[in-house]
Amino acid sequence: MSGEIQLEQLEKRFGDVLAVAGIDLEIPGGEFFTMLGPSGCGKTTTLRLIAGFERPDAGAIKLDGVDMSGTPPHKRRVNTVFQSYALFPHMTVAENVAFGLRYQKVSKADSDRRVKEAMDLVRLDRHSERRPSQLSGGQQQRVALARALVLEPPVLLLDEPLGALDARLRVDLQVELKRIQETLGITFVYVTHDQDEALTMSDRVAVMRDGHIEQSGPPQHIYEEPSTAFVADFLGSSNLVPVSIAGPDGEGAVLALGNFKLRAARRNGADAGEAVAMIRPERVRIEPHGADGENRLPGMVEEVVYLGFHQEMRVRLATGALVKVHVPNDGDAVEYEQGDPVAVHLPAAHVRILDPAPA
Repeated sequence: MSGEIQLEQLEKRFGDVLAVAGIDLEIPGGEFFTMLGPSGCGKTTTLRLIAGFERPDAGAIKLDGVDMSGTPPHKRRVNTVFQSYALFPHMTVAENVAFGLRYQKVSKADSDRRVKEAMDLVRLDRHSERRPSQLSGGQQQRVALARALVLEPPVLLLDEPLGALDARLRVDLQVELKRIQETLGITFVYVTHDQDEALTMSDRVAVMRDGHIEQSGPPQHIYEEPSTAFVADFLGSSNLVPVSIAGPDGEGAVLALGNFKLRAARRNGADAGEAVAMIRPERVRIEPHGADGENRLPGMVEEVVYLGFHQEMRVRLATGALVKVHVPNDGDAVEYEQGDPVAVHLPAAHVRILDPAPA
């Protein structure tokens, strides 16, 4: 039960719209893989192609080396969990979980065992005789998950399954989903537009845009080393400041920002001409007005937003660029107010040079 997936030049059109634009992708068996992107980027269409709910116009979909492009959904060894739970209201939880086993040649004893194991896995063993209407939204999603897992598929496809839940419950179920995937060791392919879900659960993430994969890799690498301005802006909060490259500096470069010079330790894009300097808000430091040194620019606080575990400061640089700064609420931070003059430190080690976003 490997669950290895290979997509080769996968393409899907809807009329004149190219929804999936020649994707090449390999997902090893047992990986938690997330497709992340905005609405209309092609992530759900790609998932539906893997499931067999859509037929590709070109390319191959291989499961454990076998091309399944023309195979109907019920003959593919994959199961899908949707955002809508689609539970049978007249059945108990146990009956809902067992429903798919009716179409497999399993004995009643084996069916009962598998249902119990699936319900234990999602921690619903005490709710087997309840009806769906007697469960919370999170519990109903667990039933839908158990119903898919009881069939013991090597691949589980999840299409924004937490989208209808409240924020706190989503966080709890993110941890649960990762625990379940690691326990079973099967392949999870997860679709979401929520960056926190992608960062929390995934072994690897593919950030999608306009039907193609913009960048894929471990979530920490994509967050720290985005390859494009789109990826930097979509996965996490970022400051994207237009600059021009004044000259090389080892693996990085010297940048011109108005009358100021900055140094960046690494180039992830442009080598010359116009570029974008990217730095995450938590990497920016606020210092007293007049502080000097490398990569320090004068600015003025425009807004301070309290967000609980941190404050977001928005500082207008002397060049006109607006920079967001995340200041942790650790009790030691200096309090600033709107209109305060400050020095903004953009540490060179955390500045990345990217190509400008296409017009």
